[in-house]
Amino acid sequence: GIPSLIFCQKLAILHRIIEPRDVVYLMPDPTKPPGQRLVKRMSTRSKWLFLSSVSLLLIGYGLCVFGDATVAKQQGVPFIRWFIEGSYSLILINGGLSLLGQAIRFRVMLDTRRIVRREIRKWDKERLKKRKATASAKAKN
Repeated sequence: GIPSLIFCQKLAILHRIIEPRDVVYLMPDPTKPPGQRLVKRMSTRSKWLFLSSVSLLLIGYGLCVFGDATVAKQQGVPFIRWFIEGSYSLILINGGLSLLGQAIRFRVMLDTRRIVRREIRKWDKERLKKRKATASAKAKN
């Protein structure tokens, strides 16, 4: 397995069979979360679509759980049960709102990029027209 491979690599380094820089470590970096590379590779549009749908599902589920907790309280269920259920629902709702805020942030980034690119194209067209106008004026002189 991986621990025995690491032991063999360390043994080979000690006996100067291989250099430490040649060792390929198969253990994941413990400082990075497992999905960080996946999220970095996702496009902004994919992040927006994923976060917006997950956040709406969380908010909806949180509201359903909140309704169940309210009904449980009205029916006289023991305090600890409806309190924990209500707390769980608030965690779901707030988590969904937090993810919705991130989704809105990504959507604003998408819209801003589109507007900036449109303005840059417009500016380039105007600059090209001015260059053509000055080139034709110089050609006439």
